This record gives sequence, structure tokens and C-alpha cells, in this order.
Amino acid sequence: MKRRATLKKLLSIFLVAIAVLTVAFVPAAQAADTAAGAKVFTANCTACHMGGNNVVMAPKTLKKDALEKYGMYSKEAIITQVTKGKGAMPAFAGRLSDTDLENVAAYVLAQADKGW
Repeated sequence: MKRRATLKKLLSIFLVAIAVLTVAFVPAAQAADTAAGAKVFTANCTACHMGGNNVVMAPKTLKKDALEKYGMYSKEAIITQVTKGKGAMPAFAGRLSDTDLENVAAYVLAQADKGW
């Protein structure tokens, strides 16, 4: 009986340690996503959106206030816009992977929060 209690205690400690380590490494993964997103952005978006600007429709920048004004200040909205395109914005569906889309959206939001 005592051995069973000891095993349960060790298992509990082990599971807590895994949970703590998993949570501890989440920010590092997000930072890597933003770095990967910067590469995707540079390769695909800078022609029209260098520095968070918009050379085609000047008011519709990637700056935080414009993203909020036009309902684009979310990862989902950015992914939809990039995937489907709209107006002068071409659709990138099939050209970017789901991971690339997630990463570039994370990058755009991070840059918007920093003020580009």
C-alpha cells in the first residue's frame, strides 16, 4: 500500500513538471513564429506594405489604429485577408502554408503593437 502511494506521488510530481515545462516554453515558440513571419512578410508583402504602410490604398495601413478601424486587428482577420485577398490585395491561398499564414499574422500584429 505504501509503495502505491509513493508511485502516485511520483507520477503526480512528474505530470506537474511536464505541465510547468510546457508552459515555460510557449513564449519561445511564439517568438520563433514571429521571426518566421518576418521572413514570410519580407518575401511576400513588403512590395506593398513596407514599414506597415500600404502603397495601393494609403489609409489602409498595417498600423494598429488602421487595423482596428477596418476590423483587421486579429490573427483570424489577417489570415482571411491574406488567404482570400480583397480589392487590389491578391489572394495568397495555395502560395503560403497554414504555418506561414499563422506566422505572418503573428508578425503583423506584433509589429502593429510596436508601431512598425
